[in-house]
Amino acid sequence: MSKKSENIVEDCSKYIMNTYARGEETPVLVSGKGCRVKGSNGNQYLDFTSGIAVQNIGHSHPKYIEKVKKQLDELVHCSNLFYNANQVTLAKKLVQLSGLEGKAFFCNSGAEANEAMIKLARLYGSESGRYEIICMKNSFHGRTMGTLSATGQSKVQKGYDPLLLGFSFAEFNNLASVKELITDKTIAVLLEPVQGEGGVLPATPEFMEGVRALCDEHNLLMLCDEVQCGMGRTGKWFGWQNYSVAPDAFSLAKALAGGIPMGAMIASKKFADVFVPGSHASTFGGGALASAAALAVIEAIEDDKLLDNANKMSELFMTGLQQFADKYDQVLEIRGSGLLIGMAVEEGYAKKIVDELCFGGLLACVAGPNVVRFLPPLSLKEKELEEALDMIDETLEIVFEPEDAE
Repeated sequence: MSKKSENIVEDCSKYIMNTYARGEETPVLVSGKGCRVKGSNGNQYLDFTSGIAVQNIGHSHPKYIEKVKKQLDELVHCSNLFYNANQVTLAKKLVQLSGLEGKAFFCNSGAEANEAMIKLARLYGSESGRYEIICMKNSFHGRTMGTLSATGQSKVQKGYDPLLLGFSFAEFNNLASVKELITDKTIAVLLEPVQGEGGVLPATPEFMEGVRALCDEHNLLMLCDEVQCGMGRTGKWFGWQNYSVAPDAFSLAKALAGGIPMGAMIASKKFADVFVPGSHASTFGGGALASAAALAVIEAIEDDKLLDNANKMSELFMTGLQQFADKYDQVLEIRGSGLLIGMAVEEGYAKKIVDELCFGGLLACVAGPNVVRFLPPLSLKEKELEEALDMIDETLEIVFEPEDAE
């Protein structure tokens, strides 16, 4: 590690709260282009984290940079007491892409977008005394007190008791489990089309269809957390579009504005006017700069045909990874949707594999304790994928050792 990098790591430890498990050998990243990033030590890496599903169009996309720079010269922010054209244009575009004929609410992050869905559901149910939301075990919805309470993972809730009341937890992909939790106080069901942090677990079609039917039967809102799998990550604009049913509201963030903080909630026509002036707000939500950035992301996905590319690369990537499942007993399963892909391995290996991949020049991350998660940009090229698969092959051979291979 260079002296400059050492100083950055030292100052990080001294001045930044220790909320991320970074090590002394973790790269200090300084620039990126497309699927590649560069460290302060001069090393280059294939980035299969994309900022954890943020850089869907790749790093430093030229059209994105151009439009963001142009907006910086014109207007960065104005209060939501006034109109700004970018915000309105973006809302119209997102609603049209969803087909829900509803309206958008803008905020700053995925946690805030999910918080908005929780508040929307509770406000809608307030007159009838309904406020309980059925969530899923193994889910992750954010780190505010509201979204933390809605998250089905005790490890991230530890020490924050008492959590907010009004959340119960069903088994993901188990419709009977959801049905058993419905009471006269239930107002919504909240789920991820793909559980990302929970281990890259896609919902089954039967489960999504069944939840929709239960919500219709009991007058409940079906809420989809699209923070990680939205904006093309699963090969569709939104993960729920891989199924035959639509939610009543869904959240977006991460890739929405290409790295500029932004979140959004899209609600269907039936629930689009639940919020009224004073019931919810966000100072920075839908600001001129963030909205311009999000419009640039959408334009890049459309112009570069990145949804088609994501589906093509997904098939090749899943096929390539399957060879390792066939080769090594320690690789248990390859699963995912689009370019949100998980390689489930035996306990104790995931972090070792991610660390070794980084050492070899490929950035990946873990999802849950036993899954290596790959999130390459939707602009991934076949040559880059082949290079990555070679790195993964070499890494697994090192980690598992030749004598353990079949």
